[in-house]
Amino acid sequence: MHRPTYALLAALLVAAPVMAQETPPPQVSHFTLENGLELVVIPDRRAPVVTHMVWYRAGAADDPAGQSGVAHFLEHLMFKGTEKYPAGALEGMVNELGGETNAFTNADVTVYFQTVPPDALPTMMDIEADRMRNLVLPPEVIDAERAVVLDERRQRVESQPQSILAEEMAATLFQNHPYRVPIIGWAHEIEALSREEALSFYDRYYAPNNALVIVTGDVDADAVRQMAEETYGKVERGPDLPPRDRAVEPPHDTSRTVTLQDARVSLPSFSRNWLVPSYRQAENREAEALDVLAAILSDGPQSRLYQELVVKTGIAAQVGASYSGGAYDDAGFSLYGTPRPGTSMEALETAVYAELNKIIETGITDAELERVKNRFIRSTIFARDEQANMAQTYGLWLTTDRSVEDVALWPDRIREVTVEDVQAVATKYLRPTIAVTGYLLPLAEEKTP
Repeated sequence: MHRPTYALLAALLVAAPVMAQETPPPQVSHFTLENGLELVVIPDRRAPVVTHMVWYRAGAADDPAGQSGVAHFLEHLMFKGTEKYPAGALEGMVNELGGETNAFTNADVTVYFQTVPPDALPTMMDIEADRMRNLVLPPEVIDAERAVVLDERRQRVESQPQSILAEEMAATLFQNHPYRVPIIGWAHEIEALSREEALSFYDRYYAPNNALVIVTGDVDADAVRQMAEETYGKVERGPDLPPRDRAVEPPHDTSRTVTLQDARVSLPSFSRNWLVPSYRQAENREAEALDVLAAILSDGPQSRLYQELVVKTGIAAQVGASYSGGAYDDAGFSLYGTPRPGTSMEALETAVYAELNKIIETGITDAELERVKNRFIRSTIFARDEQANMAQTYGLWLTTDRSVEDVALWPDRIREVTVEDVQAVATKYLRPTIAVTGYLLPLAEEKTP
């Protein structure tokens, strides 16, 4: 099954947090059932379609030591069915309806979702409530599904030099935190994953008091709540889980370099990466300022990197910046680029960092700041057209200890970001002496220090 990357989901946090003030905000209802399950309902009656998502607050960063990939492995196994709904029943129902069902695992959550006609929603809720506690895993399915996961790893990681480097970069950027371990898992640990380990993870984390259900589309909030009471509400509450206190990163006080040379690489590229606060961690508008900084550098044809390095000097084939603020713990900020033929990697890397350094030394203009703010707010209007975007946005925020009210306030917090805020986060967090830089090079090309 296709699973969105974490980068894509993090991008949705920026692209679709909430509607702008120019349009009415969504009528969001937020309930908690007696067994601890959270329920969010966002009516949208423009089309007879509903999106139903179940978010478990458990992802790859919760994999026990030595069992990397078990959260993702369990995601696969969840489609093996229950006594009430055997393997293939869910997919068969949804396909017959012309809908969609899928799932994804990232570092912090595992999510299952369907997009179906509204009259199918009670059945979707019943299926998800049933497999929340009643998963059936015959021993014979384990080896076959483990082989599927290993093949997925070969296709998505080992056959793609960019993915190999990304794994090594994460393992270098995070020295202590479990974000350093691949979401899909290390191959040698996937090979050893057992039925008992998958069921142990399932028994620990798959319970209503560790789940968030989001329904958006052609629905009524009170009716959805009644459906939830009749399905999810009958599932017994699980043990209370301790706080998600993961290993903390030590101070980063060195620069580090990761280089991969591979015959499959045709164009060289680099990325420079830093640890920065996520939205959950940040204070004093720092997360919003980091979002704005990334946009000023690379959001659209008027951004600094595009104008200077693509339009004016023409030395970059690709260049950009990103901020992954949707993480539960530490986030990342990246600068990246691919030089055009005839330009050295060193020249492009120097030019990219020079644009950041200008912001550190002299700040940004009021005009730049207003342009980016307006782009952010406009993007929220367009995002409302996608039910899945809305559901994913609320899911990301609520599973990182934020609230429906926080989502509603996001546009105002972006509007409050100042020129000084942007310069301050660039100066505080993006020093080259503490960055991790990755180089992806053709086999014949040497990278000199």
